[in-house]
Amino acid sequence: QVQVAESGGGSVQAGGSLRLSCAASGSTFSINAMGWYRQVPGEQRDLVASISRRGSTNYADAVKGRFTISRDNAKNALYLQMNSLKPEDTGVYYCGVLGLGFTWGQGTQVTVSS
Repeated sequence: QVQVAESGGGSVQAGGSLRLSCAASGSTFSINAMGWYRQVPGEQRDLVASISRRGSTNYADAVKGRFTISRDNAKNALYLQMNSLKPEDTGVYYCGVLGLGFTWGQGTQVTVSS
């Protein structure tokens, strides 16, 4: 079993930056891909960015060139550097980890004001 916990959310004005972190614990030997997802009220949880164990990345079109996903396998950590934030980036950001199963964190709120 893997447990994950996010941190680093907050409120920022448009054009600002935030860095999200995700720490995994438990059966971390099983972790393969990791990703960040965003959810707003009444909508589904959508992929923002993902990264494989070897470092291959994938981004949603809306964040390409502004967000950077990275991971530290030695620390079982996942990061999301978010620059040039826009109001439409607002939402709850979840860390998702694929290991023996798929595990979600509790989410962290990101609010971008215009």
